[in-house]
Amino acid sequence: MTGAAGSCRASSGEAGYTAPTMTDATLRTSTAPLLLALDQGTTSSRAILFDHQGTPVATAQREFRQHFPQPGWVEHDATEIWATQRATIAEVLARSGTPITRVHAVGITNQRETTVIWDRRTGEPLAPAIVWQDRRTAPRCTALREAGHEAIIRQLTGLVLDPYFSGTKIAWLLDHVPGARARAERGELAFGTIDTWLTWKLTDGRLHVTDPSNASRTLLYDLHTGDWSDALLQLIGVPRAILPRIVASSGLIGEIELEGHRLPLAGIAGDQQSALFGQACFQPGMAKNTYGTGCFLLMNTGETPQVSGAGLLTTAAWTLQTPTLTQRHFALEGSVFVGGAVVQWLRDGLGLIRTAAEVEPLAASVSDTGGVHLVPAFTGLGAPWWDADARGALLGVTRGTGRAHIARAAIESIAFQSADLLRAMQADAHKPLTELRVDGGACANDLLMQFQADLLGVPVVRPKVLETTALGAASLAGLATGYWDSPQDIARHWQVDRQFEPTMSRDEAATRMAQWHQAVARVRTSAA
Repeated sequence: MTGAAGSCRASSGEAGYTAPTMTDATLRTSTAPLLLALDQGTTSSRAILFDHQGTPVATAQREFRQHFPQPGWVEHDATEIWATQRATIAEVLARSGTPITRVHAVGITNQRETTVIWDRRTGEPLAPAIVWQDRRTAPRCTALREAGHEAIIRQLTGLVLDPYFSGTKIAWLLDHVPGARARAERGELAFGTIDTWLTWKLTDGRLHVTDPSNASRTLLYDLHTGDWSDALLQLIGVPRAILPRIVASSGLIGEIELEGHRLPLAGIAGDQQSALFGQACFQPGMAKNTYGTGCFLLMNTGETPQVSGAGLLTTAAWTLQTPTLTQRHFALEGSVFVGGAVVQWLRDGLGLIRTAAEVEPLAASVSDTGGVHLVPAFTGLGAPWWDADARGALLGVTRGTGRAHIARAAIESIAFQSADLLRAMQADAHKPLTELRVDGGACANDLLMQFQADLLGVPVVRPKVLETTALGAASLAGLATGYWDSPQDIARHWQVDRQFEPTMSRDEAATRMAQWHQAVARVRTSAA
């Protein structure tokens, strides 16, 4: 893919495309069709080709710059994001020697909530993209909360009122870029999260769309109707004319033309929902946890949104509109603010280890923490505690405490926090957990995975393919275009690398959780 956005052309969308017929004989040949997933993350853009077994065939990745113009502000250059993503498409095809004719369909997964506004005529961004981490709209959220609007926002969107989400970011841009609000109301501007921005560029401006998983992260989407909420648009100050059309996460969304070949764009999902789909968590009660810098835990709750009593988020998981299936699923979501980041703190803050890889053997060199607990509330406590003013603490230290005890306490803190989230989810969803599927960099830590299984009392299952976010986007696209016949067909290709069975007695696990909660109570600043 070379040149500007005009190098890709699109047809009008849902109608007019007939998917190629897939046969076993075709799939066994060296020219078997592949799926192309575009995985646009917070720090890099990637393109990954998957085969019919759900195995990555080739990967290309390009990083892009992070901008921090003021304390609490985080920005991206949307044009640079597009350039890096476009470059990875050309690179992954060239690196793998894959002709464009082998690409069966394309799926997109993306960093969520990051907000872009651009000129519909020129396709140029109006301002830098405001990243999901950005906190500049905290005063606006506070004002809405103090005015008594939090309850209706929670009821309609399933979200908490927080600058994390896109709605107040959109309003901020319209109010701070000269003339932007008037232009938006005239229909001259377009808003999108990163999935929408990439789709616009890939189709040379012919498609302005998003899917429910991304729309549900804006504070503007009514989970119950599956559409934008006029009441919320008016409340937050966003003109409907700026918004994309909402399409299925898996369906024939549109077409792009690449190197003279027409490709269906058939899958879109935000990164965490895409990972839930990539982990084949298709049934209510199935859950996945992504162990990264933080941890993102999602549980499929089926066709009805579940209201959380523990401050978890209710979110759209996906909408399927395929030749054989129409389905709308929801999820409960919770976040551990400091997951793998606690290992980075041991390395960079305390100097206890030189590399992150050293933490597991160091922690395994002792049989337990010697009574030490590390509560990594470096930026407060999230669900189920929601104490923004709490701060971290290392508790139970004695003269006999050594580096290994602290390392083990750090690893265990990740599992304790995730266990708290899962228990809250199970109570909200009224669904028993039978296993936890895991991905992310820290899931390679066997000690952590075993301790997680011990606390939960259910197997922790690590798949062979850890690229679950990209695999989810590919799976959504493949399902819509006949590459796979059904979610069950996809699930048959999901393979286990290792299953960690609980070995700790339930009494001991309960004791360990109670001790953890005592440690958490020591750092809290508000009542339970």
